[in-house]
Order: sequence, then structure tokens, then C-alpha cells
Amino acid sequence: MTDLPRNAVTRSAKLAALPLGFAGRTALGLGKRIGGMSAEIVAQEIQQRTAEQIFKILGELKGGAMKLGQALSIFEAALPPEIAGPYRATLTRLQDAAPPLPAAVVHKVLTEQLGDDWRENFLEFDDRPTAAASIGQVHRAVWHDGRQVAVKIQYPGAGRALMSDFNQLARLGKLFGVLLPGLDIKAVLGELKERVGEELDYFKEAEAQHAFALEFKDDPDFSVPDVIAANEQILVTEWMDGTPLSKIITEGTQEQRDRAGLLLVRFLFASPARVGMLHADPHPGNFRVLDDGRLGVLDFGAVNHLPDGYPPVFGRLTRIFNQGDMTTVVQGLRDEGFILPHITVDVEALRGFLAPYIEPTQVEEFTFSREWLQAQAASVADLRPTNVVRQLNLPASYVLIHRVHAAGIGVLCQLGTTARFKEEVIRWVPGFAG
Repeated sequence: MTDLPRNAVTRSAKLAALPLGFAGRTALGLGKRIGGMSAEIVAQEIQQRTAEQIFKILGELKGGAMKLGQALSIFEAALPPEIAGPYRATLTRLQDAAPPLPAAVVHKVLTEQLGDDWRENFLEFDDRPTAAASIGQVHRAVWHDGRQVAVKIQYPGAGRALMSDFNQLARLGKLFGVLLPGLDIKAVLGELKERVGEELDYFKEAEAQHAFALEFKDDPDFSVPDVIAANEQILVTEWMDGTPLSKIITEGTQEQRDRAGLLLVRFLFASPARVGMLHADPHPGNFRVLDDGRLGVLDFGAVNHLPDGYPPVFGRLTRIFNQGDMTTVVQGLRDEGFILPHITVDVEALRGFLAPYIEPTQVEEFTFSREWLQAQAASVADLRPTNVVRQLNLPASYVLIHRVHAAGIGVLCQLGTTARFKEEVIRWVPGFAG
């Protein structure tokens, strides 16, 4: 595996190359205009080359660049597959194959965080990580009282690298404006930076996980391992066995995949009402199917605090869309900041874009599939300025909710789940039932 750029100078140089490359492409476009090419063709060529460079560099970096890539996944669907495909492949590889810290570095971090006598906390400690992600890795151990535990350790320097990425990305607003003229990228980056700051504080993660564990204790559908100990960079929780959701995707029976998908939706919709928080990182690695059929949930580093529950605007606008009143839907999207004041959208194009995502609420039973998702992506995959996806904005307050929606739909399509999703929307999403 090729080493990922970790040196701060290297990372900054890669990000700094983006606006310089854009200036060069703009000059190239002006030359072609003088040579007689139409403005639209030149603009599309600049957009395509800009997209190629953006996604190539975002895909090579981890940390803040990867977080931004995840947040913009819905807009990525508006790019041609030959551009976005390699980026998606790189992103998947980064998520699945983060290089582990050597044992000596793990011991050094544990000594710095827990003291020279850190081993006294454990009867056993496995130096080999069981999982690795963008800012930390997990080790299996036995707590001093005999309990099986998971020990999450933050990578040294992870915080500095992430914040450096965001500071660099914040300078690229003009570049993203070429691709997505309706997007307020500075607001998106600001929200992501604030949320990632929370992800870096394992105390905050411990508080969130404990709140979920208390609410779902002895729940018939869900299980959340409770927190045993924590500081800013070390988190010790109960160990959870079970079948990874990724294995259910590849090897599960249809019944198992249907059940897992339904429970995933129920957990994501019910949590704001029951806990006042939304689990904001629903990829398959964070879920287990337990032997008793419950869905086990891990990793509460990214949560969206929703003390008043799920935003009623989603349920209300979904209901109004189903009733056919697009004028009210468009005004509602403007009021919430999804369509900025200077942007005019084609209402029928917007209807066509939204319809597939609202489709599961229109029927008693719905089947998610990869083919269905590919068809939706294909319907918006062009770089013309009239592409409605490129005209939409992502309000800062909806950054994490969008991440959940996009990632959740992706997991459901991987599972190929057939279930009665409309009942979950009626039960948990305020405003939908009227």
C-alpha cells in the first residue's frame, strides 16, 4: 500500500496546488474562447478539469479532506462517473485500510495519557488493533475487573492535521463555486470544523455514548456498549461481539438483510426523539447484528445534537411533496436555506431529483437496491449549470443530517433491504403525518 501523505508541509502543498491549477485552467479557457470555442463548452471543460483535480487531491488526503468529501457525497453524484469513480474508490480504501500505529507508539500514547502504570488498568491488552479509522484505532483488552473492553486510542497529532486541512480547504471557496454555484462552501466547512473538533474530544464522545447506552439499555431492538473510562484521547467501553453489518451485506440471508435495514432506519429516526441526538456516522463498520437479533451500535464520535428531536421541516415538506404542491416545497427549501436567494431552480427538475428519495414514503413497502441508487445518480450526472443538484445549497445546520441521509441510503442499498419504511417515518418523523 502506498504511504498516505502525513507530513504537514506535504499536505499543505497538495491543497495549495488547487487554486494555482484553477488559475491556469481559466487562462487556458480564455485562450480557447479567443480561438472560437463556445462559452458553454469552455465552461464545462474548466469544470471537468477542476473536478478532476479536486477529487484527486481530496482522495489522496485523509482527515479534514476526507470529512469534506463525505459531506459533499450528494453533490459528487452530480459529477460524471469517470471523475467521481476514482475518488470514491480512494475514499473507500482510506476508510477500510487506515495504517495501524506500531505497538511502540501505542504504548507511548497510553503512557502519556494514563501514566507509567497504565498496564495496571488491564489484565490483558492486545497490541494489534481490531479497527482503524481516520483519527484513531481500537484495541481489545480485559479491564482490571475482568470485563472485555474496547480501548480507542487517538492518533498523535490527529487534531493538528485535521485543523490544518480545514484551514487550507477554507481558502478554496472560489474553486468549489465553479463546480457547485449554489453551495455556500464556507458555511459547510465551518460546521464540519466545529463538529470535527468535537470528534477529537473523547470526553464528548463518552458523554454521547453513555447517553445512548442508558436510553437503549434492555431495549428489544438495540444495544449500545456503555463507557467504562475516558479522557480526551483514550476511550474505554464495553466490548461488543456480533456479526459486522458488512458481513450481513455480503453473506446475510434476505431475512437478515431486511431486518438489519429496518432496524438501522428505526435507530436513526428514533434517536433524536429518544436521546436528543442523531448518530452521524452510519457506515457498516459501526454496526453489529447480535446473536439475539438486536442491532448493536458503535462509535459516537460524530453526533448531531437535536434536543428538540428530528427537524419537522423534513416530514412536513415530504408530506407536501407527496400531495403535489411544489410551490410550497420550493418556498420551504428557500426558507431553510437549501436554495439561496440568487438561485432560480427548474421546479420540474427539482421534482425529478427529489422524487426517488421520497419514494419510500409513498408506498407501504419499499426495496432499496444498488440499481435503484445508480439510476438516481445517473439522472443528475452532468456538469451543466442547469443541473439542479449543482444549484442546491447545504445549510450548515444540516451538514450532519445530510451525512446520515446519504450514508444511510447507501447502506440500505448495499443491504438490498425490503421493509415497511413508511411506518417508521410516520412513527418517528414529526410533521409527516400532518
